[in-house]
Order: sequence, then C-alpha cells, then structure tokens
Amino acid sequence: MALVVLLRGVNVGGHRTFRPSMLAEQLKHLDAVNIGAAGTFVIRRPVSHAQLRVEFARRLPFDAEIMICQGREIVRLMSRGFFSNHALRPDIVRFVSVLSRSPRSAPSMPMSFPSTG
Repeated sequence: MALVVLLRGVNVGGHRTFRPSMLAEQLKHLDAVNIGAAGTFVIRRPVSHAQLRVEFARRLPFDAEIMICQGREIVRLMSRGFFSNHALRPDIVRFVSVLSRSPRSAPSMPMSFPSTG
C-alpha cells in the first residue's frame, strides 16, 4: 500500500515555502503525487520510511518535520465517520489535524470553537 508523507509547518504565512508540485516531479521515481499546497504527498512505489525521509530532506530547501504513515492508516481514520453526525454547512470547515508526537496531556474531546468566535 502507498505511504503518505505530511510536512509540518510548510507554506504557512510565507514561511518555509516551496512548490510541492516541483518536489513531486523530483520524486517521480517514487511515483509521488502532490495533494494540494500544504505539504501532503502520496508515494505509490515501495520504499522504506528511512529512505523516503532522506529523499524528502535532501530536496527541501529548509529543515522540516517529515511525518510518514501508511495509506491504510489514513483510510481507516477517514472511514470512522467523525463528521457524519454534523450537517455540512458553508460556515463550517471540516479538518483533521495530525500530531507528530503524543501531546504531554490529552485534550478534552470533542473539541469545539466558542460560539462567540
């Protein structure tokens, strides 16, 4: 199965910027696919996590936190239907955040934004 690479804190607010489409082109030998501008890639050829980390680090123009997971982990996450009980509305953005390591203390769940903004 494919690997998913997530780059933490890239292309945000003009800091640590790069062109993901160009990086995907440089990684075409791994059958890399760029997903948007946020530093998410799918790698469709077999490669070890260690080698993949080297491939990315060598090509990025800055140090970045590189997270790698199995594609099936993302599929399993999305199949859980976290948003299925909530109506799709134009004023709500659905997103999932991925942590690079366990937090010192677990946040209370579910998280919600205050009604006053």
